[in-house]
Amino acid sequence: MWRSVASNALTFLIVALFLLGGVILFGQSTYRAEGPLNEPVCVRVQPGSNMSRVSQDLEEKGAIASGTLFRLGADYSDKADKLKAGAFLVPAAASMEKIVDIVTRGGASTCGTEVVYRIGVTRKTVQVRELDPATGSFVEVAAFNPAEDEAPADYTRVHNESDTRYRIAVAEGVTSWQVMDTLNSIELLSGEIERPEEGSLAPDSYEVRVGDTRQSVIDRMQDAQEFLVAAAWESRASDVPLLSPNELLILASIIEKETGVAEERRQVASVFTNRLNRGMRLQTDPTVIYGVTEGVGVLGRGLRQSELRRETPWNTYVIDGLPPTPIANPGRASLEAAANPDTTPYIFFVADGTGGHAFAETLAEHNQNVAAWRKIEAERANQ
Repeated sequence: MWRSVASNALTFLIVALFLLGGVILFGQSTYRAEGPLNEPVCVRVQPGSNMSRVSQDLEEKGAIASGTLFRLGADYSDKADKLKAGAFLVPAAASMEKIVDIVTRGGASTCGTEVVYRIGVTRKTVQVRELDPATGSFVEVAAFNPAEDEAPADYTRVHNESDTRYRIAVAEGVTSWQVMDTLNSIELLSGEIERPEEGSLAPDSYEVRVGDTRQSVIDRMQDAQEFLVAAAWESRASDVPLLSPNELLILASIIEKETGVAEERRQVASVFTNRLNRGMRLQTDPTVIYGVTEGVGVLGRGLRQSELRRETPWNTYVIDGLPPTPIANPGRASLEAAANPDTTPYIFFVADGTGGHAFAETLAEHNQNVAAWRKIEAERANQ
């Protein structure tokens, strides 16, 4: 009888172990298998949160089939206590194992909200954007000009959230004063800065964090521009009439201010190169404007005849050769255009009414182009 009981108990134990093993294998397989998500979602992990709250949120979003299995898997992999606060993009069909890795890996948030401080040539704006997980693209939620508008509620809301990301976007052709002025107005940054040298900042997008110093942001911009200038100088054409990287930077800043059409930059560069080679004055309006404003603020009106004749260090209607300093912060494309201009016979250009320019080899051709442009201006004024 005891032998029978022992035999039955042993059989039960073996069956139980077999079933337990099957359950474990099934759990492991489910934990590592593709998840139920049909499209990406953004999951926010609040500071001080835990796996229980995160698994509940994931279940509600349809990202996992079992919160219990999700937590057991996190425990088994020793990641249950390694949650990182932030907003994280969970891709479609992500397994529970993958999601655990995403929310415990750390690093910057990969979705959610970002605030972009845009430094433009004529104005600065603050933009609040939310990532659409389905498309992977940011959607604008709010935008305002901090110099004119009160901050909207959406900005105030996200500004107080710990996982909001911040970027500073610097447009090609802004002045160093404009960058300094904007950085000084961004409250999340700290410390004091002086106006950087004109042309020394690389137009680009820079991610910043709360508490970063303003000087550290300037340092990054200057390091990037130093690299770009050095690369352009190293690759310059052998016959460009420029004697130093600084002269390259000065010419590039003029090209940057003269055209916003990417395809035109090397043509514009060729005009200035041809003029320098012939000993002709550059006669370019942006240098006159810089002589009036010295890079502070925006002129906001047309040039007066008296200003075209006024002697300033930058006015290329009255000085020979290049001005003594850059007149803006040029981007990579303008630096490359200054270093390798097109080969053309042009020594004149004027606006053509399409956003681009009409180029000419002779003064007669140029005068015809100017007349055409004046006609377009008159027609627009009468509309």
